[in-house]
Amino acid sequence: MTDKNSTPSFIPARMVNEYVYCPRLFYLEWVQGEWTDSVDTLKGNLAHKRVDKESGSLPESEADEEIDFKARSVFLSAERLGVIARMDIVEGHGRVACPVDYKKGDMPDIEGGVYEPEKIQLCVQGLILQENGFECTQGMIWYAGSRQKVKVIFDERLIARTLQILTEIRELLKQKKMPPPLDCSPKCPKCSLVEICLPDEVTFFRNKRDTDFKIRRLVPARQDNLPLYLYSQGAKLGIKDECIQVRKDGETIEDIGLKDVSSVSIFGNIQVSTQLMRELCSRNIPLSFFSYGGWFYGFLRGMDHKNVELRIKQFEKAGDKEFCAKLASLLVYGKIMNCRTMLRRNHPEPDQEILANLKRISQKALQTKDIETLLGLEGTAAQLYFSQFAGMLKKNEWGEFAFMERNRRPPRDPVNCLLSYGYSLLVKDFTIAAALVGFDPYLGFYHQPRYGRPSLALDMMEEFRPLIVDSIVIICINNEIIKKDDFIVRNLGVSIKNNAKKKFIQAYSRRMETLITHPVFKYKISYRQVIEVQLRLLSRFIMDEIQEYPVFMTR
Repeated sequence: MTDKNSTPSFIPARMVNEYVYCPRLFYLEWVQGEWTDSVDTLKGNLAHKRVDKESGSLPESEADEEIDFKARSVFLSAERLGVIARMDIVEGHGRVACPVDYKKGDMPDIEGGVYEPEKIQLCVQGLILQENGFECTQGMIWYAGSRQKVKVIFDERLIARTLQILTEIRELLKQKKMPPPLDCSPKCPKCSLVEICLPDEVTFFRNKRDTDFKIRRLVPARQDNLPLYLYSQGAKLGIKDECIQVRKDGETIEDIGLKDVSSVSIFGNIQVSTQLMRELCSRNIPLSFFSYGGWFYGFLRGMDHKNVELRIKQFEKAGDKEFCAKLASLLVYGKIMNCRTMLRRNHPEPDQEILANLKRISQKALQTKDIETLLGLEGTAAQLYFSQFAGMLKKNEWGEFAFMERNRRPPRDPVNCLLSYGYSLLVKDFTIAAALVGFDPYLGFYHQPRYGRPSLALDMMEEFRPLIVDSIVIICINNEIIKKDDFIVRNLGVSIKNNAKKKFIQAYSRRMETLITHPVFKYKISYRQVIEVQLRLLSRFIMDEIQEYPVFMTR
């Protein structure tokens, strides 16, 4: 038995397989609780559909020694070895047993017809059967694709190797340190956790930005499913036939397939059925709640991410003033430089003195080790940037678009109204992404904790504010997607009309799906994917796996 205070009592045979295949994959799945399906895992589930149904039983006494048996989905453990397994099939005669493991694909064209991870997983099952009183000297692997069965003999060499692997796993669990990624391995592109692992990106930083290292784009350029935004007041959301059903005034307005949805955002007075909320939680699809005017209240999701290890480190680092200042200086530096880039790109005659001052302030921010000083530098840079913002807007029926300065709560002009609305959408996306990666979105490093404020999301969106939201506002105004009559002007402020929200959200969605070249890794992915990549790199930085956080800056 293992020490109850250091490592788990029983190691699953399937996780032993993952460790032999890739120690990092094992750590991500079992220690940090990461999991996502791929085409291969879904095919594997189909191949196991039959054997996953329990049937038959193993002989329990000497009286059954002359009986042939065949049992499916057999769950057994070995206390002495500290391993556990659910075996696809166990067949045999009397007290002689043979485990049979199902694999989805064809038999590989290698000597013996079985890869080492599968051999060791099967050997673990054999050792479990031996400890439970059975004679077990061999196992079988059934390849569903080619319909072939291959015998694996549990000889001394295989048993010794299996016991060595179990020892290595326990040592790794005691160390509590994630193994490095495989180096340019052909295994990585097919791995279901490649987007979480980021093998090439992490290796790049571990090699101290080796310029000769070629980074493969293993992250999909875009996500297959997309966010769903709903703002039809009085609508009711339910579930029917794997679809989100939108009803209003007793009639069905729209049916949206759940498989096509990554998140759901509702604005104002929209009802959601308990059945739909439960299904969204089970599928880990976040449901976000906004006020009618776009204020982000919060979101509903399933169980918290299992990666407690990351949250422990996040809390430790949040109490480290030196670390907080180091990360905050990078984020503020990136934001100011991206603001400067926006002016250079979109202003016909940018003030050269302001551009120079922004660059000077950004360099000063990079060297600052005090949060309060950074707040002052960021405020000064924002004032300079927004003093030039009107120059990026084309002259139209509103002249210079009536923008003089940044104001909010409530915004007092249409431009500030659009900026605030866009920032609310962006903080929602960062809050959800941070939670899905495994962070606590409410504990930041630059923005200090405050009741109800997703400080980490606000931290991480700093460098993206100008590139995403400010850019959308400029596009919507200059291309007259949003017009003067799309706003309601009151004494206390300006709000955006419902039909204009739809147009702005559509522009926001298009921007988030725009493919851009990552400034560090040089491959093309969407802004939505960039957000997740940056948060995962932050997690690697917090876990001390890489020594720097790569600021996202465009040129």
